Amino acid sequence: MSETGESTPPWPRLPHVLRRRDGELRLLAAIRELHAFAWHEGWSCLFAVTVFAALGLTQAVRVPGLPRYDLMLLICVATQALLLLTRWETRDEFKVICMFHAIGVGLEWFKVSHGSWVYPEDAYSKICGVPLYAGFMYASVASFMCQAWRRHDLRYPGWPPAWQCFLLIVVIYGNFFTNRWLPDARWLIFAAVLVVFRRTRVTFVNNGPRRWMPLVCAFALIAFFVWMAENIASFLNAYRYPHQHVGWKAVPWQKWTSWNLLVIVSLVLIAQLKSLKHRRDQISNPNPA
Repeated sequence: MSETGESTPPWPRLPHVLRRRDGELRLLAAIRELHAFAWHEGWSCLFAVTVFAALGLTQAVRVPGLPRYDLMLLICVATQALLLLTRWETRDEFKVICMFHAIGVGLEWFKVSHGSWVYPEDAYSKICGVPLYAGFMYASVASFMCQAWRRHDLRYPGWPPAWQCFLLIVVIYGNFFTNRWLPDARWLIFAAVLVVFRRTRVTFVNNGPRRWMPLVCAFALIAFFVWMAENIASFLNAYRYPHQHVGWKAVPWQKWTSWNLLVIVSLVLIAQLKSLKHRRDQISNPNPA
């Protein structure tokens, strides 16, 4: 899969100071490109940063008569609406984000009901022990991936057949539920991931030249930063694991592997949806001007 089906340039545009310059010393060019990478990544994380900022704000400042989790829901909905109205996120990206909100809430209901973690505070918007704002934490990951795809002009040479991807994500998502009664198959799944994506690379642009890395490395790196974010979220009492009831402790490394699998599900779904849209656009407009 080498086409994204989108021609929208990265927005906001790269500042002039971060753009590549002909004849520049290699060290200065590398520093400039590193800062350009950070620029794109920072804007891609806007939704996620807003969610974490809201967690910190609502922990410090309480609104009388309005439970914290309900205030979080209002902030997340308002943020999502603003990003859509300002065209920071496209309608297609919004649809993907909504889908991940639903997937996340479904997984949360199951895990909370089996004691994997709890949401300790009361809320009017709490259903089956899960406040509805929780889905936005999953949605923020999808938002980051959609934004990074567009801003870095991501491409995936060596993308495996669609049936292999579909089968893989079904097994991954199913394992999150079945590991309560059956042996956890995550290490077998990781072996399958290495086989399925062994030839797949992700290529990206920061400020000029196209770079690349093995896709499985990208999965691991994204999952690591999500795991770090989860430590911050649990510290801010967004939710609480069983080992954190007495006092806050770091989230176990095992959760990094869980996020690794969820990142794979996220990227595969986004990639297949973009591919489907691209094919549909080609059928509806076979001879673009």
